[in-house]
Amino acid sequence: MNKIFLTLIFVVSLNAELVNGVALIIKGVPITLYDIKNEMRISNVDVKSATDTLIRKKLETIELQERKISVSNADVYDNIKKTASANGMSVNDFYEAVRKSRGLSSIEFKAKTKEKILSQKLYHSISYRAVVEPSDDEAKEYFELYKKEFTHPISFDVVVYSSKNKKILKKKTGNPMFFSSDITKKETILAYEKISPELANFLENSKVKNFTQIIPDGKGAYVSFYLKKIENTQKSDFKSFKDRVVNRIMGDKREQVLSDYFARLRNNAEIEIIREVKIDAQ
Repeated sequence: MNKIFLTLIFVVSLNAELVNGVALIIKGVPITLYDIKNEMRISNVDVKSATDTLIRKKLETIELQERKISVSNADVYDNIKKTASANGMSVNDFYEAVRKSRGLSSIEFKAKTKEKILSQKLYHSISYRAVVEPSDDEAKEYFELYKKEFTHPISFDVVVYSSKNKKILKKKTGNPMFFSSDITKKETILAYEKISPELANFLENSKVKNFTQIIPDGKGAYVSFYLKKIENTQKSDFKSFKDRVVNRIMGDKREQVLSDYFARLRNNAEIEIIREVKIDAQ
């Protein structure tokens, strides 16, 4: 069978009647215009990035089948449950938080989680023998180059506002002078090392002297943090961050191995372009 190598012309324009049409076929597997538009929405990327992502996903799917790698629904649920627990939430509250923060339904999030677990297994299968742990000198050099990325705050000085009535809490965040007996208030200092990474990231990316977004507390109520102050960390040293540095380098090496692997697969794959990719940019 002859291989067809064509260049996609990425045009952003209105073409609603073709949304469900096939855009291209890779190794016999179709990618539709709907698939591309949906990936653009979920990942918040442009049409070219979405198409590149889908091509890689299709190649990964084919590779998973050939290597007989699978993930059960129970594995997916366990992963989500652990993540929710680390954030101090029930699974349902966690789904709600994901929907509000990322715009994903529970079904879409479970699909994303399954993709992540499958990718981890596939990556391990492909790259684990090709990755060599860095030497101390290599790790130290990496740390000095990216030192700012390994620093983090010591603590967060916050006022926690909580209520079972989300509408009432929203009034409070919109008007600090608003009072309601349905809202509880607690001043506290949250140590970075004693809270979940997700909460730490949430607070670190929030504005000081402002209310944070309202989120479920995992106990049937909602909370918003008034972030008074972020206590910055002292000067970092390599010894304190060595494990994180090594993990980052290993991750970079694994991704490079995988990127090269799938680039070779893509170059050798049978890709048939059916039509121009025309997606409405809204």
